Amino acid sequence: MIVAIDGPAGSGKSTTAKGVAEKLGYLYLDTGAMYRAATAAVLAASIDSDDELAVSDCVETIEIDFDETGRLIFLNGEDVSQTIRGQEVTQNVSTVSAYPQVRKRMVFMQRGIAGHRDSVVEGRDIGTVVFPDADFKFFIVASIEERAERRQKDLAGLGVDQTVNDIVEDLKRRDALDSSRDVSPLTKSEDALEVDTTSMNIKQQIDLIVRHVRDRSARKETQAIGE
Repeated sequence: MIVAIDGPAGSGKSTTAKGVAEKLGYLYLDTGAMYRAATAAVLAASIDSDDELAVSDCVETIEIDFDETGRLIFLNGEDVSQTIRGQEVTQNVSTVSAYPQVRKRMVFMQRGIAGHRDSVVEGRDIGTVVFPDADFKFFIVASIEERAERRQKDLAGLGVDQTVNDIVEDLKRRDALDSSRDVSPLTKSEDALEVDTTSMNIKQQIDLIVRHVRDRSARKETQAIGE
């Protein structure tokens, strides 16, 4: 069973996906964290993120994995859960993740991790590219101002002080890059349920998705019995 949750940066999809996975007892797979880990590997190797060939070659050599809860991410066996949230990774991840060979490598690993377990998978192309046949698809959105305020709180928790205005500009840049790239752009799958979280708290977001999954699953089981 695959629950796909897509959406732009700061929309609340990561926290929501974690809560949904916990309530359903599924694996949580943060694909955005995988692209961040790949970016961290590139930066650690002192590779210019604009050098597509060097970046692609670097990413081909790395291994990314999660703990059994999906909350900790490991790059070549090292826990990089905090490192990947740093400002340098944030500024370079959209560039790195746009390269076709990088995305091909990440999709291969994502399918390997989540392909054999009930999973809640979140990212930007899960319902369109990684798992186009996912059982459930959600597309999380929120106003850019709300997204910026959420990002500011996340950064503050990491000891990073940044103004909301600066974050708004960064989100606009990342949205443009993510939506306009040639390979696997950020886009809503036609069969995805859009959820606007601007005025919702995390509990409301989680409960909405869990309720939808459970209700539809129950209907499917009833139909199967009837057949």
